[in-house]
Amino acid sequence: MRRNLILSIVFCFITFGIYGIYWFIVLTNEMNRESGHPHRTSGGVSFLLSLVTFGIYSLYWAWKMGEKSDILKNRYLEYTSTDTRVLYLVLELVGLQIVNLALCQYELNKAADMRDGYDPGHWKSVN
Repeated sequence: MRRNLILSIVFCFITFGIYGIYWFIVLTNEMNRESGHPHRTSGGVSFLLSLVTFGIYSLYWAWKMGEKSDILKNRYLEYTSTDTRVLYLVLELVGLQIVNLALCQYELNKAADMRDGYDPGHWKSVN
């Protein structure tokens, strides 16, 4: 599902993180589905495990989201993606989970565009 990145980030701040929890859960489910791993740990379970382990599970979550992001890039782009797992893990370690959410959403939006036949590289000027 396509989401506006700017609005999603703004909603996270306006709702004091409540929307961030929702975004985390649905984004995890969508990344699982789009990357071809629909039966992996669901968003709700991932959120609960992150709470119970005081954030330790979220490090594993970030690593796996980087892996799934690479799967999407390799599927929908003409080049092979570099390994972004480390980037996601470092962002999680320094407390920038919202950036991880935005990166995942960006990849999902791009995958949806490619699947629907939209190619931003082939825009033509209409005068």
